[in-house]
Amino acid sequence: MRARQAVVVSACALVLVALSAAASAQTTGEARIGGKVVDDQKKPVQDVVVRAQLTGLPGQPPRPLQAKTNNKGDWSLNNIAGGIWEIEFVKEGFQPHRISLDLKPDQRISSIDIALARPAPDPNIEIQAQVKRAAELLQNKQIPEGRKIYEDLLVKYPEIHQLHEFIGRTYAAENQFDKAIEHMRIAVAKDPTNTNAQVFLGDLLMEKGEKAEAEKIFLGVDLTKVEDPAPFINLAIGKINDQKLDEALALLEKLIARYPKEPSLLYYRGRAYLSAKKLAEAKADLEKFVAAAMPDARELPDAKRILEQLKDVK
Repeated sequence: MRARQAVVVSACALVLVALSAAASAQTTGEARIGGKVVDDQKKPVQDVVVRAQLTGLPGQPPRPLQAKTNNKGDWSLNNIAGGIWEIEFVKEGFQPHRISLDLKPDQRISSIDIALARPAPDPNIEIQAQVKRAAELLQNKQIPEGRKIYEDLLVKYPEIHQLHEFIGRTYAAENQFDKAIEHMRIAVAKDPTNTNAQVFLGDLLMEKGEKAEAEKIFLGVDLTKVEDPAPFINLAIGKINDQKLDEALALLEKLIARYPKEPSLLYYRGRAYLSAKKLAEAKADLEKFVAAAMPDARELPDAKRILEQLKDVK
């Protein structure tokens, strides 16, 4: 039994040898190919792996032939068969390059020159690094220097519209409101869903006294996406001062519903009620404000003063 197993194993080994020899025979012949590999600066590239695969043969494809470029970028494959060869040039740090070659059985080609390209740099890496550098400059109060980085990036990558918001904020930090508004308008136009940019543009317009446009922006903002109610409180204060009390109260109702933990809203609604001669409502809101406010709240002394005046109101 053991002798028979040995015969079977030997037979298998002979088959493998025969297959290997057949595959080798498929790729050998009288042809020769070679050439040079350079980079995008026309400099030779050493140690490029050149893999050549003979295609179009029946059965399992033969093992690819392989060569490497020398220090002059030269490579060659000798004594190969004719046929259609798929040749790949591979080296880390370069984009792979592939060619197809229909080679006659005795053909000699020594002029297959290939230029390997390096992968295009990822712009996100540069942008993130530059934005970080600009932020460091701005933190050190070097506002023009930080803005210059944003402006240079915008020239290079005009599709990165978020840079307009960054530039606008630097101008606002220098009280250059016209230029700040110019860039913030672009930022909002390019991305109408950018709530932070919308609110900031509204703030800038209020600073310039363009209340109508600012109000239109504020009232179009999705409050659920706004964390800081301060700009909207300022809008409500403006309406109270302009005696647009119904509008002020309607806005403050919305704000109290959205920001129930912001006690100052109760104070301003109390002031709006006071101006509207709704004294009981004013007293109720101001009492709630005094109970909830921090001891150092700037509105607290005024609220207490008004409550003293309203102490007899039922």
